[in-house]
Amino acid sequence: MTSEGNVRGRMRGVGETRGLPEGGFSIGETYVDGRVVLAPMSGYNDIAFRLLCRRFGAALVYTGLLSAKSIHYSPRRLGSPRTEAMLSLHPEEHPVVVQLFAGDAGILASAAAAIEHLGMAAIDINMGCAKPKILRSGSGAALMRDPVKVGRVFSAVCGAVLVPVTGKIRLGWDDAELTYLDAARAAVDNGAALIAVHGRSAEQGYCGEADWDAIAEVKRTVDVPVLASGDVRTVADIHRVLEATDCDGVMIGRAAIGNPWIFQGISRDQLAWSDRLPVILEHLGLVVAQSAGPYAVRSFRKHLRAYLRGSPIVRYQRQVLMQCEDADALSGMLQASASAGNDASPCQSSCISSEDASKSSSVP
Repeated sequence: MTSEGNVRGRMRGVGETRGLPEGGFSIGETYVDGRVVLAPMSGYNDIAFRLLCRRFGAALVYTGLLSAKSIHYSPRRLGSPRTEAMLSLHPEEHPVVVQLFAGDAGILASAAAAIEHLGMAAIDINMGCAKPKILRSGSGAALMRDPVKVGRVFSAVCGAVLVPVTGKIRLGWDDAELTYLDAARAAVDNGAALIAVHGRSAEQGYCGEADWDAIAEVKRTVDVPVLASGDVRTVADIHRVLEATDCDGVMIGRAAIGNPWIFQGISRDQLAWSDRLPVILEHLGLVVAQSAGPYAVRSFRKHLRAYLRGSPIVRYQRQVLMQCEDADALSGMLQASASAGNDASPCQSSCISSEDASKSSSVP
């Protein structure tokens, strides 16, 4: 199995970007050397993925959203084991931003104060998540319904910590409640050091088109760096959104899953499977270095599914790979797929039984 040390050696210098917009921006005293940023994504942005994206050229990385309540109320110093694992910051991933969510200003301030010693570049307040569970708690995009409360949140959190505080917003609750300018002003007036804007409302989720013109309005309205988010799927989109909005940087979210090459300004479609495979193995090695056993491979599956899109590996072989729970066996089968080309046939017995394979659901 690939060790983290070997991964680090092979990836040295890989962060050089090609054909991406030049420049950078500052968050407080931290200069971010580049304009393409890994967006916060719950369930994906573990330490392995953050490290990989940084090594491939992401100028800044975010954790997934973390519960401020978990930190505030837990008898453990940094909240639940899952939260504590997400807060294990690696020296090589800096600059990194830790994102918190809650609907209460006091709880957010308490949680921020509890973690600021970890050395992140900033603490981000999530005001963009539109998942029903988050909205029901008054957190995430629900905060966009009350810009006055947004101001209270930033006043409380900025008053509790020395580290810069940032915010990620949506355009509002729905088309009838487009509060993005008021929310952005309220955040900045109360200490926000940066605003990221997803160009859709909470009601839209990820449907419809992101409104880049609205993002440009925020950029013209506030005097802190602004990051654009939404409908940035390709390298060409990076250039288009920055030109359309005049923003300081752009967030890459779902388009980075299974595609860290986007941070180098490279289209994955231009790469042969044999060129992609070493990166997949490196990512797997980073995951195993952080979490051993079957859980490590299971947590990697969502990334593997994305990596396998557009590969020469046929559906049945993908089913076998997706059910594998042994890192060494998975690595061996992936390497065999490169040496065998389109006719690769992973050894089913090394990972799962024939009975389990027959029950497997298809993998697109």
